Amino acid sequence: MDILIIALLIIAAAVLLLVELFITPGITVAGFLSAGCFIYANYHAFAYLGTGGGIVTLAVSAVVCIGSLVWFMRSKTLDKIALTTNITSAIDRSAETGVRLGDEGIATTRLALIGYAEINGKIVEVKSDDGFIDEKTPVKVCRLTDGTVFVCRNTIA
Repeated sequence: MDILIIALLIIAAAVLLLVELFITPGITVAGFLSAGCFIYANYHAFAYLGTGGGIVTLAVSAVVCIGSLVWFMRSKTLDKIALTTNITSAIDRSAETGVRLGDEGIATTRLALIGYAEINGKIVEVKSDDGFIDEKTPVKVCRLTDGTVFVCRNTIA
């Protein structure tokens, strides 16, 4: 009966370990339960089967742990649950192409470093070079870098 209890605990620990590593990554209940099952199985073996049985159980626990990881990594199960979709969409940057250095506009949202401004009649995503800029504040394009429009307050307007 003791061997059956130990075997069931080791099997449960291996299953919970696979659940912890591949289904719910991070430190979760499955990880704690897996560790608890391994520890209690080895404790039970040392307490009720003696030192020889405990050492054999410890070795079997290590082999089952490593063997289940290797088996699961080689099986096609991991390929079936893995995400394989590639993102093919792109952001529409057509409004930014018509913006030139020195163009003037108005902030349509509060620019907490990033927001929107109306420049040349188009709503464009912009970044602020002057820190926070309130909504409806006149702005001016001060620099263009890699498709990103940087604006600053337009003090002349």
